[in-house]
Amino acid sequence: MELTLNSSSSLIKRKDGKSSRNQESSSNMSFAKTKPPTYQFQAKNSVKEMKFTHEKTYKPESETTERWEKLHVLSYPHPKSDSSVPVFVMLPLDTVTMSGHLNKPRAMNASLMALKGAGVEGVMVDAWWGLVEKDGPMKYNWEGYAELIQMVQKHGLKLQVVMSFHQCGGNVGDSCSIPLPPWVLEEISKNPDLVYTDKSGRRNPEYISLGCDSVPVLRGRTPIQVYSDFMRSFRERFDNYIGGVIAEIQVGMGPCGELRYPSYPESNGTWRFPGIGEFQCYDKYMKSSLQAYAESIGKTNWGTSGPHDAGEYKNLPEDTEFFRRDGTWNSEYGKFFMEWYSGKLLEHGDKLLSSAKAIFQGSGAKLSGKVAGIHWHYNTRSHAAELTAGYYNTRNHDGYLPIAKMFNKHGVVLNFTCMEMKDGEQPEHANCSPEGLVKQVQNATRQAGTELAGENALERYDSSAFGQVVATNRSDSGNGLTAFTYLRMNKRLFEGQNWQQLVEFVKNMKEGGHGRRLSEEDTTGSDLYVGFVGSKISKTVEEAALV
Repeated sequence: MELTLNSSSSLIKRKDGKSSRNQESSSNMSFAKTKPPTYQFQAKNSVKEMKFTHEKTYKPESETTERWEKLHVLSYPHPKSDSSVPVFVMLPLDTVTMSGHLNKPRAMNASLMALKGAGVEGVMVDAWWGLVEKDGPMKYNWEGYAELIQMVQKHGLKLQVVMSFHQCGGNVGDSCSIPLPPWVLEEISKNPDLVYTDKSGRRNPEYISLGCDSVPVLRGRTPIQVYSDFMRSFRERFDNYIGGVIAEIQVGMGPCGELRYPSYPESNGTWRFPGIGEFQCYDKYMKSSLQAYAESIGKTNWGTSGPHDAGEYKNLPEDTEFFRRDGTWNSEYGKFFMEWYSGKLLEHGDKLLSSAKAIFQGSGAKLSGKVAGIHWHYNTRSHAAELTAGYYNTRNHDGYLPIAKMFNKHGVVLNFTCMEMKDGEQPEHANCSPEGLVKQVQNATRQAGTELAGENALERYDSSAFGQVVATNRSDSGNGLTAFTYLRMNKRLFEGQNWQQLVEFVKNMKEGGHGRRLSEEDTTGSDLYVGFVGSKISKTVEEAALV
């Protein structure tokens, strides 16, 4: 019987773009042939006592001065000498309801059963700050997650848990709305500078501004303390599972859980692809930090504001004085500003990962962090969209090596997106190069000695996308992948051809990209038919409804 699910619409919707040239998958990538669609970029959901004198930007210590000890062991098997890569699948954003219960447990049980049969290593779930701590400071409700963990364990799967300190909702693909905790929103209403602000004064409630990381603005606690207390509560509640069924803890460090600024918000049409975005440095905490940094180098007048010539969200680089080919970005002032702006982001990540390492030390779980795959305008000199997001990556400056070194300092896996994308699928005017970007990050992590994991940025089911991930893992130009997490589990994933593509992909990744194609009746090497499943699984899944 064919595997199907009754479900609502998929969580991340594809936009049909204009057709562009397609590239064939590499040889030995054995997937069923389907015509790969063209995709237009959609951003996924993303949304301290401080001394303001002589502030220095964060710079990672040289890797030659110290051998960083990795305190966390990989809970899922992936020997360095082996090209086998475990595949995880992201669960729906609303896996746990606003009331704190597991959403549609019958459907979840059936889905986990199917994924296990397909050879998937495990699943990923967001542990939302806005759900767990919504009833008040340090009042945590983990019960819905406890039910999920037990169900995942029953099926013999592993779990990646994301400490999601950001808002869910307001961006393309968000199927639900999960704001920050109500008591946090109360503090923001009293002090709007707690959230990121652009030069026009627009506030972004997706994530607390890193400018106040060390200021006790959340009812006597700093944001870093609040995040640490949350993670410590998780460790205490699930200590018996961490390092076992809970194989990985991913530390959210910004909008969409990514270490970046919310420079391209899609809510209310503020930004659209391939806009350059805007710098997010205009809350009072960020402005005070900028002023202090400027004074520390004797350039007081540079600290009064961010760049005045950087344009607006929807502009292209050549529309602006700052980002054009020979623009301000390459001046002494531009270098000053980007060193501060990117340095603050690195400092934020360093603080959070340092805290996470201390909390989960000895647990046996892997720690990871996520970096966004901002591939548009990558082929320009200024890399404008990366700069506004906080990645100081230009034609003359490597923005990813410092991040990779900081991750390696804490023994943290760097999880990178857009692994499924090809240059030839992108619109020419956007100057995209997802393949070039991924190669750069591979090289940076290899040089830093940092483990690299990946995920797809958009919902894809076609052989071209899956084949690109396999090719990336097999590439000799940089790090292979430690793990891959597929976005996302929903009704469409379990539909005939899509399901077949996933099963073949999982098998190929396990075999390092050298697996043969599975036919619909062949179950060799898999506990589950590619196109058909046993009656027990099929009946259970058909009766379930998955959101």
